[in-house]
Formats: sequence, structure tokens, C-alpha cells
Amino acid sequence: MRRIQQVALIGLGAIGAAYAAKLHRMDPECLCIIADEARIQRYRREGVFVNGERFDFHYVTPDEPVPPADLVLVAVKYDGLADAIQSLKHHVGPDTIILSLMNGISSEEMLGSVFGMDKVLYGMCVEIDALRQGTAVTYSTFGRVCFGEANNQVVSPQVQAVCDLFDRAQIPYEVPEDMRRTMWWKFMINVGINQTSAVLRAPYGVFQTQREARQVMEAAMREVITLSEAVGVHLTEQDIERFHPVLMALSPEGKTSMLQDVEAGRKTEVDYLAGTVCQLGRRYGIPTPVNEVLLRMIHTLESMPT
Repeated sequence: MRRIQQVALIGLGAIGAAYAAKLHRMDPECLCIIADEARIQRYRREGVFVNGERFDFHYVTPDEPVPPADLVLVAVKYDGLADAIQSLKHHVGPDTIILSLMNGISSEEMLGSVFGMDKVLYGMCVEIDALRQGTAVTYSTFGRVCFGEANNQVVSPQVQAVCDLFDRAQIPYEVPEDMRRTMWWKFMINVGINQTSAVLRAPYGVFQTQREARQVMEAAMREVITLSEAVGVHLTEQDIERFHPVLMALSPEGKTSMLQDVEAGRKTEVDYLAGTVCQLGRRYGIPTPVNEVLLRMIHTLESMPT
């Protein structure tokens, strides 16, 4: 098994900063953050803080000549993925592993269409309650990353190499046997909690205590369950129940990334959540009325002044 020595990360938001901090603590020399010059100047001027600790990461611009990374972590929002792919072209070599930490179910295919699916692992973050304000990120629950090949009955050398890195960096992880089903489960969660929290302007505590809020969340989730039958993934009501202990373990004051985007006046990922649900619904002839309403409501919120 080869050992991952050099990691490049693009996307220093709530998730990206939390993972970058873990890697930096392990070895500051192993990590570089890819960003444009304006962002780099801001990070250096204001500092990047994770749970109150300042991190002065090593930054590189997309065109800076550097050896290809052993591992690239992608933690941007979907509307920034096309630009991120262009920024990564000098950092991906023949043996580079690419791991997406993004929401949704399509970033891997987008990365694979450019760099080759043989380089791309499927990935997602669960149970982290990170909040970002400016360049400061706080979390009370780090959660874990689920990642791997589409099927992990036999763990590949690439997955073993990332497991070794995460062990060294003390990053909790899981390698599910059926990664596709696991990603659909996380997609279902995001469709439910992210979107309804944005519309209701509600932190996790509202969903922990208010049955009506959970009912709205679960109605959006059930449309994903119906779609999963059509695509052969077969989520069930038990998968909604699996999320309940996860929800209850999050900080009551914590907020989903979509709620944070709405409050900050940023573009959300609704097109990759409700938008994807509605698109798949049309493809398979399955009604998706809850997500159609959420899509319109969140687009409206995006257009309103903060």
C-alpha cells in the first residue's frame, strides 16, 4: 500500500476548514489549500479559525507549479465545482486520488468525467454540525466521513491508502459495503433537513423538539425513498428512522449549510437537492410535489435581500 504524503484541498468552508485543521495538526507540511489570490490574501489577513484556534495553512494558487497531490479533497459548493475542476488540473497526476466531501449524488461523476473515474472515490460527511461565520468555523460534533469505491466488499488499495491517512490524522471514517446506497441515504437526509431548515429558518433544535417540523422534513425525504426504488437503491422508512439518533446528537444551536447560506445571502445548493429530485421525478414519472414547493420557496429566499 502506498502512503499518502501530500494532500491538496479546495473549498475552505465549514467542512473544508474542519478537515484541513485535522490534517494540519497531523503534519503542516502535508497539506496545501488551493485558492485564488484574492482569497489567499483574505485568509492570510484575517486568519482561518477552527473552534477558536488560528490556522495558517500553506496556500497555493491554481496555476502555481507544484507536484501533483497524492490526494485531492473537494469541499466546494456545487455552483463552484466547475471552477474548482479547472483549478485542480495542475494538481492531479496519474496516481492522484480524488475524494469529494460535497453534498448530493453527482459530484463524483462530474469529477470523473474530467479526471477519470479510476481516480475518484465516492464520499460524504455525516453528523458534523459545523458553523461558518466569515473565516471562522466552529463545531461541537465532528461526525465522520463515509467513503470508498461504489462497492467495498473488497477494499481497494486506494481506499486503504486513504484509511491510513485518516487514521494518522484522527479523522473518523467508515467504508460502507454499498457506497451508492449510503450516498442516497445522505442525499435523502440533505433533501429533508437542509431544505426545510432553510425555509423554516430553523436550527437543529427545532427539529429535535417540534413534531411538525420533522413531519415536513420527512415528507421531503419520502419522495427520495420513492425515487430510490425506481433507480434500484431501495431506501425504506427504516432509513428515515436511522437519521433520528443522528439528528438528536447534533447541537441544538447548530444550523445546516443551506440555512447558513440563506442567512448570509449566498446562493444555495437547492438545484442539486430539490432540483435533482424534481428532475428524477419527471424522468421516472414520479410526483415530487413537496420538493417542487421547496425548490420555488428557496429560489425566492435567494432573491430576497438579507
